[in-house]
This record gives sequence, structure tokens and C-alpha cells, in this order.
Amino acid sequence: MTDFLDEFAAYEAKHGQPDRIELLLPDINAIHRGKWLPGNDAKKLVSGAVRLPLSTYAPNIMGEDIPETGLGLAIGDPDGIMMPVPGTLKPVPWADGHVAQVQCEMGEDGETISDLSTRGKLAAMVDRFAARGLKPVIASELEFYLLTPRETPEEAPCPPPHAPEAQNYELNVLDRTQEILTEIQQACAIQGLATDSLIAEYGPGQYEINFHHTDDVLEAADTAVLFRRLVRGVVQRHDMEATFMAKPYAEHPGNGMHVHVSVADESGNIFRHGGDGCGGIADTLGFAVAGVLETMAESQAVLAPHMNSFRRFAPGSFSPNLPDWGIDHRGAAIRLPDTEGPAARLEHRIGGADCNPYLAITAILGGVLYGLDRKLPPPLPIEDPNWEEPAPLGHDWRHAVDAFAASAFIRDIFGESFQHIYATLKYDEIAKLTSEITTAEYRVYLGRL
Repeated sequence: MTDFLDEFAAYEAKHGQPDRIELLLPDINAIHRGKWLPGNDAKKLVSGAVRLPLSTYAPNIMGEDIPETGLGLAIGDPDGIMMPVPGTLKPVPWADGHVAQVQCEMGEDGETISDLSTRGKLAAMVDRFAARGLKPVIASELEFYLLTPRETPEEAPCPPPHAPEAQNYELNVLDRTQEILTEIQQACAIQGLATDSLIAEYGPGQYEINFHHTDDVLEAADTAVLFRRLVRGVVQRHDMEATFMAKPYAEHPGNGMHVHVSVADESGNIFRHGGDGCGGIADTLGFAVAGVLETMAESQAVLAPHMNSFRRFAPGSFSPNLPDWGIDHRGAAIRLPDTEGPAARLEHRIGGADCNPYLAITAILGGVLYGLDRKLPPPLPIEDPNWEEPAPLGHDWRHAVDAFAASAFIRDIFGESFQHIYATLKYDEIAKLTSEITTAEYRVYLGRL
């Protein structure tokens, strides 16, 4: 942990002493929790003196402790010691004054990271690949909407002024929001987030950011989590709102998080060689495709973690709702943009922008490894004339959580305790949100029945 003091000294030499340090702890829903530390008190973070309850990792989406998880007051709500993640000390350019941020983990002894850490789950999955002499390489894409500011949290979203109903890569849209988008890109550069292209997506006020591919999977997931915080911070300074909610508008496309995956060994990308396998792709790529398809339904509760997430899977929506695959086919759940050469990869298109990237990427990589280990043959691609439509993915939240809770695959990659905690939190979220009577029910039923 003395490495953090060296990192902090280098930060001070470049930027000066910050007014405060924001300690960021992503919880089970990838919502940042933590503390503010005075900028002259960095030593406190490495002394074990900065603590939070370990249950901070696992509240429900509303921020409440749920006793049925076995955490919180059920066990006395013990503290964990906050530990900085090396290499994550960054300026916060959208904040007033000089503010720094650093990602943190927690553990009981100040050395071992808690089993509740979702980032730790992804690290363990990367270790599984390493044990086989393999290294996953990923890139993600995130979609989000800009909104006019709302008066109350209950108010429906409204697009920015003059936003067309279908933006669809329109450059004029980028021009009109240039000030905000440029500031987002500048903030990414300051924080070292490896962003690539930025486009106007289909929906009114919707945008997509692409991140560079990397074999540092943890950094890629960190980037996705930190980008969501960055966008909200920058946009707020312009008196706007931003949301990564999966489906903010019923009539417009939802926000997805697509993940591109390849796998390398000492000789390079193992998906790169075309072959005689299904669809003419490399056998290894076929195995990976089969693995993510076979585990997709069990993983859906982390790829689509909330009630609103499942609106993306409605029939006729813009999102794939079948566990299928195709060659450069954007209507398929698994798209293969390239099948030969160093760029050979699969694109997993099921996850929503509202997911926890650590958990979603863990589940996706777990599916890849599941297929590789078992040499699973893939089903026919969607372009094949003999293709038969598979059973659709569920559009029922509870059924998805039931599948997650009963899954041996999920238990293997996340552990039995985490599986129980996550499912318990989701059942609580289901109970709280589905018990509310909607205004639509009052409008249609109250005066007629």
C-alpha cells in the first residue's frame, strides 16, 4: 500500500495537492459509494484507518441493507478497511475546485479483498484464463441518453431541444451538442479513459461511445464504470441530465453495453484462423459462441439486472431477444464482426448499459471459457437456410433471477455465497417495484371496472 503514497506523490508533483480525494467503491449495482478524504490526508488511506461497513458492497438499488442477504446488522455490520486500487488516482475535471478520485476495494484485514467485490469476481475470471495460458481481450461500447433537466425524480424523460426522432449517425446532432461532447472527451483524456469513436445513436438525444480494445480486462471494466460517472458529472455542469437506464423511452431504442471479446495465447488470437467449423469459422471461435449462447439465459440477471432492463427484450424491440448468432448480423445476440486475422472476435449484444460491467464481463468471459473447455459445437448461424429459431430469452425479470439462483454455471463463476446475495437483492427489488400500482392501471381500470 506504500505504492499508493508514491502514486500520490507523483500526482501532487504533476497537479498539486487536491482539496479532497474522493474514495470510490462500486457496489453490487456498480453505484459508487465511499467517502471524501482531505487532500492532505492521503497517508490515512494506507494506514487502515479509513473504513466502511462491508455491507456497503451489497445494498439494494435503493441503497438499503437487506437482512436476508446475511449481511448488515444480521452479523453486526462489521467494518472493512478501504484499500486504494493501484493506478486509479485521477483528477476530477468536472468538479469545483481541485478534486482527485481513486477507486477502492475493502477487506477485513486491509490486504485481502472481500468476496463481495464485483471487481474481484472479474479478476478471478481473468486468473482462470491465465491458468490455461490464455488472455482475454475485450472492448466495450456504451449507449446513453442526454435529457432536459427534470423537476422531480418521478417525471418522465424528455429529449434535448431540436433532437430528431431518429438521429441515426447524424453529424448535425453532434454539432449541436459539441460543447458537452467535447468536454466529455476532454475529461476522458484527463482521466486516461481509452475512448475511441463517439456517434449519435438512433434515439433522440442518444449517443454511443466506443472504447479501445485491451488485454487489461480489469481496466476495461473500470473504464466503463468510471465513464458513466464522468458523463453524469460533465452533463450536470451544462444543466442537462444523462442516463444509462436500459429503456428510458418505450418508443425509442434502449441503451446497451456491447462487449467485443477475443482470446489470445502465446501465438496470438486463437479465434483468427478460419476453418471447417460451423459457419466456416475457427473451431475455437465456434466453441466460444456456443458457450456464451448456452449460458446466456442463466446470465441474463446480470446482463439485465433491473425491472426496466427487461423492456429491451420485448418482441419487436431494437434489441436481440433470441440466443442466436450470425456473421456481421446486428439482429443477432452474438455478432461476429470479423472471423479471420487478428481482429477475429465475437460481439455480445445482450447486456444493457445499466448493468454492472464487472459482473456482465465476468459472465460473458465465463461463457466463453465454458464453451472452450467443453469444445461445444455452436448451433447453425442465423444466415443458414436450415437455421431454426431457438426459444427466446426471457422477458420476465423474476424468471431470470430464478434461473440465476438455480444455475450451477453461475455458482461456479461467482461462488455460492455471492450467488445467494445477488439473487436475494434482486428478489427484494422485484418485491418493492412490482408491488407499486402504475398510473396506467389507474387510467385504464379504475373508472371502468
